[in-house]
Amino acid sequence: MICYNCGCDLSEHDFCTGCGADVSQYKKVMFISNRFYNDGLECAKVRDLSGAVTSLRQCLKFNKNNIEARNLLGLVYFETGEVVAALSEWVISQNIRPKKNIANDYLEMIQSNPARFDTINQTIKKYNQALKYCDMDSTDLAIIQLKKVLSLNEKFIRARQLLALLYINSERWEEAKAQLIKCASIDTGNTTTMRYRMEVDEMLTPVDGNRAKRIRKKEDPDIIRFKSGNEDIIQPAVSRSSSGLGIILNLMLGVCIGIACAWFIIMPARVNLAAEDYEAKIKSVSEQLDAKTAEIEDLKSQLETTKTQLTEMQEEMEAYEGYDGSVNSLYALIQAADAYLSDPENIQAVAEYLDAVKVEELGEDSQEAPVSLYNTLLSVAGPSLAQSFYDTGYEAYSSGDYEVAIADLSKAYQYDPTNGDALYYLAQSYNHSGDEAHAIQMYRKVTDEFPDTEKAAKSQGYLDQLTGSNE
Repeated sequence: MICYNCGCDLSEHDFCTGCGADVSQYKKVMFISNRFYNDGLECAKVRDLSGAVTSLRQCLKFNKNNIEARNLLGLVYFETGEVVAALSEWVISQNIRPKKNIANDYLEMIQSNPARFDTINQTIKKYNQALKYCDMDSTDLAIIQLKKVLSLNEKFIRARQLLALLYINSERWEEAKAQLIKCASIDTGNTTTMRYRMEVDEMLTPVDGNRAKRIRKKEDPDIIRFKSGNEDIIQPAVSRSSSGLGIILNLMLGVCIGIACAWFIIMPARVNLAAEDYEAKIKSVSEQLDAKTAEIEDLKSQLETTKTQLTEMQEEMEAYEGYDGSVNSLYALIQAADAYLSDPENIQAVAEYLDAVKVEELGEDSQEAPVSLYNTLLSVAGPSLAQSFYDTGYEAYSSGDYEVAIADLSKAYQYDPTNGDALYYLAQSYNHSGDEAHAIQMYRKVTDEFPDTEKAAKSQGYLDQLTGSNE
């Protein structure tokens, strides 16, 4: 542990041996921070990711410069599918310690793989679309969208929990339980998963019924019982007192009666039974045919419905054409803010990051945090950026390098719309480079935005020459 005042290694004393500063409270804060870090590390080792997040956040509250805790928190976020939160932690870690920091490797791993970056964007958009479907009470479409999200990022716990909740709402308990088991395998200590699992287990618990008692009656000992196929045959026992001749006569009589029954009773019954069986088969085939016909009609109806839904989804997708995703702009905005806070004089670095920000991707509401941060950066760094780009642009214009002049003077006017000189020399650069269309456009902006000035009079003269008319 080093002293916060002079950077010397601290001893067991409550004061710094290098500068004499009182470090007793500082040591307590560092010990508490390290204790929370160790607790978060232990939770992460047993995949209690929710507990790890809680402990690591507490650790960073006491020591925001704890690089190991911040990097581990980013890894935990990444493991649960929260990629944007993970990127934020790693960017902050990278700016606290630019060199010999494993966060550089994590960021390089994501930034060097455009396919993975695009997958992250698609995951965020599809998850947000699933939330919209839930708001519209379109449960089936939300389930389909969430399955696509999990096919892109199977560890996205929030998406899997939402899918389980939709299954619970539809009373598909087994499918909900399967999703919750997967959630628990990723994060064993997630309280939301546990709460849903208790609900599902309660619904799947079988209810025990009373079993009927079987009472076996005592059989007559004189009764002979045996099985023939699936039938139980019962006949009385033969009396031992019967004579042999009587037995033979009874047997012959029984045979004759059996033949007569077979001829007059059993055979017609068998014929009728075969005819009835044949008619039953014909009826069954007819019913199956009717059922298949009804099923075909139902499938046709479902196909038409699916085509309609597909058309609507294609229209929604067309509305997203040209959208690059909000992650790129958000990442660039974070870097711009960090670059300005680290070195307010490094205007070039701030400008490079701000150029990569697309305001329309940060949100439509001007009160949202990303848009507010962007406007704050422009208000603070805008004048310095405008002056820097004006100086380099005017120098390029004076030396005849109109391509560089156009680029720098455009940025100077962008960051400071009140800079009429930047707009006038931008028009001159377009004119000297042969781009008359843009030159006319810029001259007109000078006359409209800065009237009654020498620049406006000169611009009007150039307009007259380029348009061939005297206004």
